[in-house]
Amino acid sequence: MRHLAAAGGPVPQGRCRQWCCRQAEAGAASRALRGLAAEWAVLVAGALMGAGDVIAQQLVEQRGLQGHHGPRTLKMMAIGFCFVGPVVGGWYKILDQLIPGTTKVVAVKKMVLDQGGFAPCFLGCFLAITGAMNGLSVEENWSKIQQDYTDALLTNYCIWPPVQIANFYFVPLKHRLAVVQCVAIVWNCYLSWKANRM
Repeated sequence: MRHLAAAGGPVPQGRCRQWCCRQAEAGAASRALRGLAAEWAVLVAGALMGAGDVIAQQLVEQRGLQGHHGPRTLKMMAIGFCFVGPVVGGWYKILDQLIPGTTKVVAVKKMVLDQGGFAPCFLGCFLAITGAMNGLSVEENWSKIQQDYTDALLTNYCIWPPVQIANFYFVPLKHRLAVVQCVAIVWNCYLSWKANRM
């Protein structure tokens, strides 16, 4: 069987097969790069959660190197790798499907949905997971969430709305998690301090 070329002439079947194979390989490579970008963003989230904890322990709590609690830093990194990175990265994909586009109005709509719907749920889950990883009982964890949640959410609203409008307007989807995590190093420091303060 012969196929027609763009110029109208016949293309031998072998050439068509080669072209199709090259297209399939290009598509596979593109999917692999997108997958690597997502994995990279999760690694960045974990590393920056750990960095935020180090800053919290050294600058905010002033523990010094001798008093640094390494297991706490590792727990925060694990939360970044296993919870923050995948959940926030997945949320950005869902948000882009719910509200497609990059205009200013779209960016504001995304920010409102992100901060009005996602942030309160995410913050509650983050505090609950951190409490559980710190060995709190269900009752102690609930009490700590009640104590810290409102203050943490109000602090969130002081920091994140302008950052997210800029993120949704200027930054491509594949880079949003990494950009947010870079800005979030201060936020991670605050969250680490808040979540680990007994």
